[in-house]
Amino acid sequence: MKSSYLRHRMEIIVRVVFVLTLLNFGFVNSQIYDVLKFGAEGDGTTDDSKAFVAAWKAMCSSGGSNKTLLIPSDNTFLLQPLVFQGPCNSPSVQVQLDGKIVAPLNKAAWSGLKSYEWVSFHKIIGLTVLGSGTINGRGSSFWEANMPASKRPTQLHFKGCNNLEINGITSFDSPRNHISIRDCRQVKITQIKLIAPGDSPNTDGIDISTSTNVEIYDTIVGTGDDCVALNSGSININITRMQCGPGHGISVGSLGRDGEESIVENVQVTNCTFSETTNGARIKTWPNGKGYARNIVFKDITLTETKNPIIIDQHYMDKGHIHVEESSAVAISNVIFTDIHGTSQKDEIIKIDCSGVTSCKDIVLDRIDITTVDGNKPIIECSNAYGKSTNTYDGCLKTK
Repeated sequence: MKSSYLRHRMEIIVRVVFVLTLLNFGFVNSQIYDVLKFGAEGDGTTDDSKAFVAAWKAMCSSGGSNKTLLIPSDNTFLLQPLVFQGPCNSPSVQVQLDGKIVAPLNKAAWSGLKSYEWVSFHKIIGLTVLGSGTINGRGSSFWEANMPASKRPTQLHFKGCNNLEINGITSFDSPRNHISIRDCRQVKITQIKLIAPGDSPNTDGIDISTSTNVEIYDTIVGTGDDCVALNSGSININITRMQCGPGHGISVGSLGRDGEESIVENVQVTNCTFSETTNGARIKTWPNGKGYARNIVFKDITLTETKNPIIIDQHYMDKGHIHVEESSAVAISNVIFTDIHGTSQKDEIIKIDCSGVTSCKDIVLDRIDITTVDGNKPIIECSNAYGKSTNTYDGCLKTK
């Protein structure tokens, strides 16, 4: 009897010790995985990358639901390039960013920069990244070195992450683009801020490619390049209530580079503001591309001293490329610009420069009210563009 009692007591003690061990290593009710409990220092100088990956692996491999990787407030975590790899055993996982994440002080201090992605999330279903925290890429040393964009890291890279939500976080000074969405389905991005100097090169806010059903709303983006760039494979994209500026506006493209086939369709950009941006509503394609961009709407747009408020450029080329004879082009059709008002820094408020090979078809200019800052008469230019103007600058678009 006594031996049985002691054995029972010992089993209870072992279970208690086991539970306390789990708690000590970051488990709270088997839900919260605190990176501090996995060895992160949070002092802003120690490399905490291994602790972050360890916490992620523990969470991702566990079963159940509502798992959270906690990056706690009042701490600053230095990270080298790392990958949060999926799939996870839980149907939904969460990264709670309440503290600060910082990159190495300068480009010389980076290590393991092989894929040119800083913090990556791969093949994770049901991922939510949220919180009041910040991530700072300290990108100035990359910008000042005039390094090509292809040799600079993206700040946050999401690939193959379906049912993705990004909410509340703030991103500063990415060496390249702040957020990349690639091969993702069902994405919601809201209440975020993406910030970089207006002269910082290639610091796009959000780049989207080969992704469908993406909603971006109630966001603030001010960088040195496109607030949003919709690259090939962007389908069913809804952008609303974005404050854009400084930057290059919201762009479809560039598409068709080096003769590639590009597809973008079903895009709505509504109730957005552009403040002192280089461009407003823009579509840009390279000569000799293939594919199409169609069913695109820019509606209820407010402009403040925007340089190129409305632009379709089918002769887009980066610096250093040689112009060649055009034999093909991305086909642009069913594009609506409506309820666009405000001020332009330049006299040319509308430029629709389409390919002579395919032309632009079914273009609509409706209720456009843009004045120039200097008070000059607005100038519009249309080339190889077919459609209609309603209450706006009759005669620019050709009729069939």
